[in-house]
Amino acid sequence: MDERRAVVALFGLVVALVTAFIAYRFIAALTVAIFLYYSTRRFYKALGRLRVPKRVRAMTVLLLLAVPLLLLLSYTLVLLVTETRNFLATYPVLETAATNVPWLEGIDDLPQLSFEGVIEAYRAGQFDAIIDFLVENAAVLTSAITGFFLNLFIVVVVTYYLLIDGHRFHDWLLQFDDDAIVREYLVAADRELEAILFGNLLNVIAIALIAVGSFKGYNALAPAAVEVPYPTLAGVLTGVASLIPVVGMKIVYVPLAGTMATPMVVNSEYSLIGYLVAFLFVVVIVVDTIPDIILRPYLSGERTHVGLLMLAYIFGPVVFGFYGLFFAPIVLALGITFAHTALPRLLGGDEEPDITPRLPPEQRRLDEF
Repeated sequence: MDERRAVVALFGLVVALVTAFIAYRFIAALTVAIFLYYSTRRFYKALGRLRVPKRVRAMTVLLLLAVPLLLLLSYTLVLLVTETRNFLATYPVLETAATNVPWLEGIDDLPQLSFEGVIEAYRAGQFDAIIDFLVENAAVLTSAITGFFLNLFIVVVVTYYLLIDGHRFHDWLLQFDDDAIVREYLVAADRELEAILFGNLLNVIAIALIAVGSFKGYNALAPAAVEVPYPTLAGVLTGVASLIPVVGMKIVYVPLAGTMATPMVVNSEYSLIGYLVAFLFVVVIVVDTIPDIILRPYLSGERTHVGLLMLAYIFGPVVFGFYGLFFAPIVLALGITFAHTALPRLLGGDEEPDITPRLPPEQRRLDEF
């Protein structure tokens, strides 16, 4: 009997190690899937009150995330190509760049942004240098594109089935409950993760709305020469960029300020520099600083301290790479919840752990709103 148990245990260990190895290879995609799951679960549950089937609910949630994101990226790409083309047509920088970037050689004129224009440029041989560059690096480009779509597929599938069958995994873990420690920890950790990651999504939406309003308000008062280009798109991108720690929204509004300052410098219209300073003041104070001070305490977790959460966002990408932006807050939430719920009882505490959130006076819970 003991030999059979040992064989079964060894087989289970091998399966667990293989599963852990596969999960490690795709840890970035799995981390993003967990982030999306907790960010959208409240909306998924809200649709359940309308008696919408769970598969339809899951697909609706994913589509409401994917479609706006694809439209945003496509719109941004089209505008970027259009504005780059206009800039290169206005300022003769293409000749200078061609001497330093080999695959730009031979491009004397930019094609029209139409199907006929691209076909004519191809027949004229304007794309030969770019095609040669792509052929030479085909293996690297193919590997990168394949990896991207594979990870995207994993994110979609895992998020979809977490929304549908996440409760089954939760119930399976409760089979190993011992003196209610596991149950209490899982309930508290699940609630904390939802509070933190759903709060991230709300923070992105709130900052995007604030940025759009601020940019449009600035444009209403500023001359046309120093207006914010595409204020709605710039505001939405600012909200999305708020997910990135430390740098955050600066990767949007600093290049935006540079774009606004370029025509002013080229045309020597230095009298308008006051408007540029006013734009930077508005975006730094109203968009970047005030929301971070006011919204962060309200949209952070129930137990996790705001300062620790900010450190997790900073150190996560440094230690783990890009996915650390999502992985580090998850690990922090699990660790803080373990220290509050399971650890006191494991160390011999007699009293039942109090899983009621204890917040600083200035920090509020999402459920209060």
